[in-house]
Amino acid sequence: MKHKRLNRDGWGFQYYPYYQMRIDHDLFHGLACLIRMTDGENNYWETPKAGRVQVTGSGMTWLELVPDGTGRVITVKYFPDGTHDAERKHYPVPADPRFRPSVWYVDIIEGIEYDEFGVAVFIDKYLDVIFTPEGDVRIDDRDELDRAFASGELTEAQYEAALSECDRVIHDFCGDIRKTDEWCAQVRRLAEERIAAGEPVQLCRETAALAGGKIPG
Repeated sequence: MKHKRLNRDGWGFQYYPYYQMRIDHDLFHGLACLIRMTDGENNYWETPKAGRVQVTGSGMTWLELVPDGTGRVITVKYFPDGTHDAERKHYPVPADPRFRPSVWYVDIIEGIEYDEFGVAVFIDKYLDVIFTPEGDVRIDDRDELDRAFASGELTEAQYEAALSECDRVIHDFCGDIRKTDEWCAQVRRLAEERIAAGEPVQLCRETAALAGGKIPG
């Protein structure tokens, strides 16, 4: 299984602020990470209902949530604050006009580890759930999960756990996407309040290399 860092270093951008924090609140218990994209090309996925959905680009914010007791990483890919793509003709009224999701991407995972800088690393179990505010729902990479099981990389228990977690994600989040939007916006507000109060940028391998161990201002 692949190990992927939650600062999403594999996307090829230059330095961007990455925040990682533990949140314990009635709304959410778990790890919350926030990425502010300061550069990079606009990239899109095609979906049947929403059409072309933006996933990266300058000004976007990604909120990543790892709730306690689950096998999932929830990533909400937000448009630049207060905006959404005019191409999205059927884009619904957002729960919070500042925080407008372009798309959700949920990784099914085996667990979380931490690298030498304390950056969270998830163990990817191949299966993903993608959904949009307009109602698209897609299960991705089932073929990779099946191959990993067939090859012996995953045990039957791990394979069945991934499928069960996928079903729970669809049940928990895709039946009422407006409710999901509101919950994510509330958790993002908690994270933004922490940042406004002085939550530090998380040091990671990339920023250390750029600044000799010091985070750029």
